Amino acid sequence: MRVILATRNLGKLREFEALTRDQSPSLPIQWLALNDFPSLPELAEPGPTFRANALGKAEQVVNATGIAALADDSGLMVDALNGLPGINSARFAGVPKNDQRNNEKLIRLLKGIPLERRTARFVCVLALVLPDGQKFTTEGFCEGLIAEEMCGQGGFGYDPLFFLPGYGQTFAELSQMLKNAISHRAVAMEKMRFLLQVLLFPEPEPLRRPNF
Repeated sequence: MRVILATRNLGKLREFEALTRDQSPSLPIQWLALNDFPSLPELAEPGPTFRANALGKAEQVVNATGIAALADDSGLMVDALNGLPGINSARFAGVPKNDQRNNEKLIRLLKGIPLERRTARFVCVLALVLPDGQKFTTEGFCEGLIAEEMCGQGGFGYDPLFFLPGYGQTFAELSQMLKNAISHRAVAMEKMRFLLQVLLFPEPEPLRRPNF
């Protein structure tokens, strides 16, 4: 079964491949990305919420390709910044998108704020849209703190700044296996896995005893 992940971020693609391959039952999905469709334009994200943006991106991909699409809209919400960067997480420091500049801006805005007040959460909304028009969404959250400086070489986006007190590490320092078990995307995907299993790979109906 082919499903297009509505992203050009190869790090995100690898996460989704692992989330459907490494957990039981594994789902026989051939994940494609927007990179496999060079003629597709940049997807619009005009919605006011993570859910609206995720649904909008998935719908655009299905309408253009006729293939089932899964889109995520995720971001970081920092309490001391009244929820910013929120839905603008990817372009927090302006366009074009740049993880380094986004992280540097976040560090600058939180300068002088003690760690205990740097509470934040990653949010992820997944939207699955099928060619027949059916639409489904799931969501996941992960709570943490914003570190004062970037640590770790793994992950992407704000991972080097997102500190998990219970593990004493940032997302960028965690093993990929652990991150895939506890992240906001993992929580949303665990819920989506059930929908994918039921919708794309339904169990065959049990044989019924004929009436004689």
